[in-house]
Amino acid sequence: MISEWSNGMSRRRAIQASFAAAAILMAPRLSQASPAKVQEELKKLFGDKKPTEGKIRIDAPQIAENGLVVPITVDVESPMTDANYVKSLHLFADGNPQPGVASFKFTPASGKATATTRMRLAQTQNIVCVAEMSDGTLHTASAEVKVTIGGCGG
Repeated sequence: MISEWSNGMSRRRAIQASFAAAAILMAPRLSQASPAKVQEELKKLFGDKKPTEGKIRIDAPQIAENGLVVPITVDVESPMTDANYVKSLHLFADGNPQPGVASFKFTPASGKATATTRMRLAQTQNIVCVAEMSDGTLHTASAEVKVTIGGCGG
């Protein structure tokens, strides 16, 4: 027979409780990104360069019934020639635990600056896209996606 501890808890229950406590302590903290954190990430990537609106089209649902798999397609208007092309494309979500979602690299050989992905969205939030051009200029666009069931613990 399993002996009872002085407080009436069996050894099995004590072990279960310690595993539960360890799981809670080791679980990642689900802090949320914010527009300010997105701006911090942009500053890390591009310094003080300011992106201008335009040249980017974000195709995302206005309402996502499930935040686990939200399809996103981004197109950047560019001739994709050796003299003028999209070098990189960065996607951010300002309400997820981490603001950076995906980055894509392009060359003139890519032909088109288009990227498609699926992302998890924890809640209703803005998707922010920044394209870096071969001449160093930056372009940006954003789209709000309303999430009815969160995908990142929300």
